[in-house]
Amino acid sequence: MAKKLYVGGLPYSTTEPELKEAFSKAGAVESAAVITDRMTGRSKGFGFVEMASDADAEAAIAMWNEKDFGGRNLTVSEARPMAPRDDKPAGGNRW
Repeated sequence: MAKKLYVGGLPYSTTEPELKEAFSKAGAVESAAVITDRMTGRSKGFGFVEMASDADAEAAIAMWNEKDFGGRNLTVSEARPMAPRDDKPAGGNRW
């Protein structure tokens, strides 16, 4: 079963193919995504990698967590579900 990993601390210049290639050294990668800002299209410095198996995911965590990647130390862990958001307007109440 595939396991999704959170990858933080990415250099802002990292592309999805580079991320996929790096994590493929630890095992089979199903997908890789670098999260970008909607307005600017620039990387936010984190992403997600989906590994093909739990064993591949554990190997990727061991290989990349707190290791240098493009001059920055990565934080790699099992991804958690996104927390629910409030339906309030940004910036508080302006009524």
